[in-house]
Amino acid sequence: QVQLVESGGGLVQTVGSLRLSCAASVSIFSINRMGWYRQAPGKQRDLVAAMTRGGSTNYADSVKGRFAISRDNAKNTVYLQMNSLKPEDTAVYYCGAATIYPTSWPNYWGQGTQVTVSS
Repeated sequence: QVQLVESGGGLVQTVGSLRLSCAASVSIFSINRMGWYRQAPGKQRDLVAAMTRGGSTNYADSVKGRFAISRDNAKNTVYLQMNSLKPEDTAVYYCGAATIYPTSWPNYWGQGTQVTVSS
């Protein structure tokens, strides 16, 4: 079992910044891939950014150049730095962990944190 606890969401104005944190209950080296996903009302949950155990990253096209995923191995924590936020970034952001190789879609989820960007 992997527990994920997110923090850092909130209300921010357009072009503002936020940093989300996701603390895992196990060593993140035991997780094949960790990432951030978001879901707006009435829409599906989509990948925002993810990082593999080896450190490879990938981003949704809509956030490239604005968001950055990183990790602190000692704290078993993954971060999402979000800059130049836009109203269309408004969503519930979820941390996800994929532990079953080679599946990349998470089998563990955090509770989600709301990010609201006002225009």
